[in-house]
Amino acid sequence: MPVHTFALERVATPIGLMLVLTDAQQRLRAVDWEDFQARMHTLLRRQYGRNAVELRDATRPSAARRALEAYFGGDVAAIADLPVALGGTDFQRQVWQALRGIESGATVSYGALATRISRPTAVRAVGLANGANPVGIVIPCHRVIGANASLTGYGGGLHRKRWLLEHEAACRTERAAGGQTAALSTPG
Repeated sequence: MPVHTFALERVATPIGLMLVLTDAQQRLRAVDWEDFQARMHTLLRRQYGRNAVELRDATRPSAARRALEAYFGGDVAAIADLPVALGGTDFQRQVWQALRGIESGATVSYGALATRISRPTAVRAVGLANGANPVGIVIPCHRVIGANASLTGYGGGLHRKRWLLEHEAACRTERAAGGQTAALSTPG
């Protein structure tokens, strides 16, 4: 089994220290929060196999890091076309592709997402694929909510999901008004 070497960057954000992994081709491989580092390693093992990933500190800022910093600075579109490389099953990749089609500042339910991929009865499977997403924010699993519009689980914690949705909505409102965007403050 080949060993994949990824560059690791630690990025300060208004909602905590983010871990960003990229490969030699500058494709994003994983994004998670420092306090959920164990979860990130679990997802990497599931995608690539046990002991198949080696992390090295990045020697220079990646395009992914710069795009994520721009996102947190108010340019939520900065991550829209960021290249990612993912493992996962065909079904998971189908769900993850559909997630990228959700406009920033918008939300959809798990059921609506299942319908978007022409699998309306696969709501639970869509939820599991959503939870297995290794590239949160860029593949915006935080934009999926419960059928009753409630905030449901998020790998980085519901406080972060809430912040991300509010950040995107505020930036969208600012864009529509033609004004300057400003990052939201840290949740209290």
